[in-house]
Amino acid sequence: MSRPRVLIVGAGFAGYRAARTLARLTRDRADITVLNPTDYFLYLPLLPQVAAGVLEARRVTVSLPGTLRGVRLVLGEAESADLDARTVRYTDPEGRAGTLGYDRLVLAVGSVNKLLPVPGAAEHAHGFRGLPEALYLRDHVTRQVELAASGEDPGSRAARCTFVVVGAGYTGTEVAAHLQLLTDRLVRRRPLPGGLRPRWILLDVAPRVLPELDERLSRTADRVLRARGVDVRMGTSVREATRDGVVLTDGESVASRTLVWCVGVRPDPLVEAVRQPLERGRLIVDPYLRLPGRTDVFACGDAAAVPDLERPGEFTPMTAQHAWRQGRVAGENVAGSLGLGRRRRPYRHRDLGFAVDLGGVRAAANPFGVPLSGPAAGAVTRGYHLAALPGNRLRVAADWLLDAVLPRQGVQLGLVRAWSVPLDTASPEVARVPGGPERPAAQTGEELMTHKPRPEEPVKPQPGGEPARNQPGGEPARNQPGGEPARNQPGGEPAGGGPGHPAPGPVERADPADPAARADETD
Repeated sequence: MSRPRVLIVGAGFAGYRAARTLARLTRDRADITVLNPTDYFLYLPLLPQVAAGVLEARRVTVSLPGTLRGVRLVLGEAESADLDARTVRYTDPEGRAGTLGYDRLVLAVGSVNKLLPVPGAAEHAHGFRGLPEALYLRDHVTRQVELAASGEDPGSRAARCTFVVVGAGYTGTEVAAHLQLLTDRLVRRRPLPGGLRPRWILLDVAPRVLPELDERLSRTADRVLRARGVDVRMGTSVREATRDGVVLTDGESVASRTLVWCVGVRPDPLVEAVRQPLERGRLIVDPYLRLPGRTDVFACGDAAAVPDLERPGEFTPMTAQHAWRQGRVAGENVAGSLGLGRRRRPYRHRDLGFAVDLGGVRAAANPFGVPLSGPAAGAVTRGYHLAALPGNRLRVAADWLLDAVLPRQGVQLGLVRAWSVPLDTASPEVARVPGGPERPAAQTGEELMTHKPRPEEPVKPQPGGEPARNQPGGEPARNQPGGEPARNQPGGEPAGGGPGHPAPGPVERADPADPAARADETD
């Protein structure tokens, strides 16, 4: 008798945890396949430290073949799913199409950057959802400081040293905190002409930093950022972006070459392509994480609208904390549906706290509801990350130790160009390459919906930068694995775009249409 086939689409917090749980419960009695664009699980909560040069990129990646024993990895991006035929079509990294069949399907495709109708944002801003974006941002910020140091025009020098971050949620707050420390170190090593200092601006339409968290954590983060000189502006966002700067909603024009887009995430475009009922872009599932009327299809993480049994009538937020826990429940319920594991159970959760890493020894945390700040919060936050990481713990700890005692290297490697990490992309995990395959943007609206289409959400700027994306917690969530402490959650989402798309980062001139022609150019 053939073994049942289980296909897991996505290897983020939810998909990785589901695969690990299934492998443990089925013990080679099922064929488990993971379809993912990369061969690693990305621990998103530590991505700001990669951008700041605290951690090397491989420290926050966990090998899928090396840690998911008994699980087959297929590299590729899912393009569509035929639930009646029980097949998923995908495109591999070399552009070849393939099809995978299944007896049980787990949709854990995660999220991409949320786009808002802000003129120029798609062309001149960069998101923060994957390693390519983090590596690009580190090089770009370093480059701007170096160009400012050698420039002769005072106005140009000031613009290059002005960095704008939109979104004061987890990701935006941590990016601003860590990179502000990086630019300060760069300037201390090589002072800028006229005593010029880097200027960081953090914007959000919300009334306070980290609006989704306890007010005490919000106040701590706000106080630390302002003490370092970050210009925190609440109730303000970007009205228009150009290559020379941004126009704010209060009418002020800010000259800048850097716009970091952290205004939130939305489910991966594949979710709409599945053609099932949606709730705010997420697949509706029951408390057992099954699609209604589809006992063979499960969804979890940012792709799923999971009923919150602790708050009847609501759905769990798109956080790493929930994604990690839901991945475990999905794995158990899939095994149970095959008669290979424990009895199926509904998804329930209990918030165990959150943590926001503010760089250096500073953080804001409330493990088990106990508010902490300063070095104590920093120690708790880093301890949580070490416990939550499914690998590389010693390497991460070693990098932290070296960063504390040695000067950080301020060099740009030029490995990722601006045009290869557009904001408008459905694949933030993979940098675009000249002549490489492209994932078409998913269609939206009635053309894809076989059910009654949901009304469009208002497109006003989203407060909080992103819904609790950078926090692990409970169990490292959306982007964090781990036992069940409390802490940080990540998130993310893009949308589509091609090589002919203008370079999305704040650049100084229009890029040629052919990516290959600009491979050796600077932004």
